[in-house]
Amino acid sequence: MAAAFLMALGPLTRSAADEQRKEISALTARIEALPDRSRLLFDLTGLPPVTAHPVANPPRIIVDLPEVLFRMEANAGLSPGDKLIKSYRYGTFAPGRSRVVIDLAGPAKILKADSEVAVGGPRLVIELAPTSAGHFASTVAEQARLQPAEPPKLPATAAKAPTDKPMVVIDPGHGGVDMGATSKHGEMEKDVVLEFARALRDKIQETGRARVLLTRDHDMFLPLGERVRIGRENNASLFISVHADTLSASRVEGATVYTVSERASDAEAARMAEKENLADQAAGLESKADAEEVGDILFELTRRETRGYSRQFSHSLISFWKEVGALNKNPSRSAGFVVLKAFDVPSVLLELGYLSSERDLSRLTSQDWRERAAQKTAEAVDAFISARSREARAPAEAPSGAARPQ
Repeated sequence: MAAAFLMALGPLTRSAADEQRKEISALTARIEALPDRSRLLFDLTGLPPVTAHPVANPPRIIVDLPEVLFRMEANAGLSPGDKLIKSYRYGTFAPGRSRVVIDLAGPAKILKADSEVAVGGPRLVIELAPTSAGHFASTVAEQARLQPAEPPKLPATAAKAPTDKPMVVIDPGHGGVDMGATSKHGEMEKDVVLEFARALRDKIQETGRARVLLTRDHDMFLPLGERVRIGRENNASLFISVHADTLSASRVEGATVYTVSERASDAEAARMAEKENLADQAAGLESKADAEEVGDILFELTRRETRGYSRQFSHSLISFWKEVGALNKNPSRSAGFVVLKAFDVPSVLLELGYLSSERDLSRLTSQDWRERAAQKTAEAVDAFISARSREARAPAEAPSGAARPQ
């Protein structure tokens, strides 16, 4: 009888465990504005554990969850009219973890952040109320002391088999909780650039002359420093960060290729770099000043040479791009992009176009255009790699101390 009971209990126990592992989805989201507080509600398919804390500069509330699949409409996250919640965003933050980031109109305290069973089913409730600047600052300081805000580092992603083929690292910008720019129709930068990066990877791999690695191959968040680390730790011969922007001027269109520089080439390049360098803030991380790399003459020579190679590839890419798509009126620009600052990896940021331009948006969402643009970009990559290979085989004329970046 005991054996029979245990056999009957087994399937029930497994069923309970399976239920706990079941994927949780967020189906809708809405804001309830009450006289003395604001509530952000997500309708869920399960009851995940929830933690929440405030961060400053700018003021935000961070809500951390286990992995949740967000199935809301693309325009969810806008908050017109609420006095406390300016906007919010959501998505993956790290493997197995999701995050909601709430942008505040002013200091707020967390009254409640939990999942609960309601009449309509499970839901996530985040209830906030205004507070003083002093109380908000002290809460932020205490949270920072107790818990680090950084996501766990991903393991190194080096190639599995040894090979002498050069490595090209393609970096689809944004991802996960960091959605990037959004068109008025709801298309998101993080999705557009990932599709292009996958197409570019395939085109480069077809040549058989280079290995290719994507910094992310699905919808996940990566800090800027992590993107740079992936390029350096995999000894990249070339790093291409792919983006798409929006502007208030809808008639501005065309692709732009950026390289790194200490001083921005123009006001638009400065605006673009400032915006992209705040990408970590979109995921609730604190912005940090770049670590100053103290180097000797070899470091300075390597950095100078690397930036020269970056400009060389930028000019080549613009030349190839002319055959498939519109270029911005000033397609070659430079500024202090954090993601391009690896001193020993030639790096460019390819701005595919503007989601605010209907003509660019039509191109960026077209599979036919994406394939043709990826093909020409791959040809520019191949030309750059071939030139570097010929140069490496030629007798070295540079001083023996000037090591070239690998």
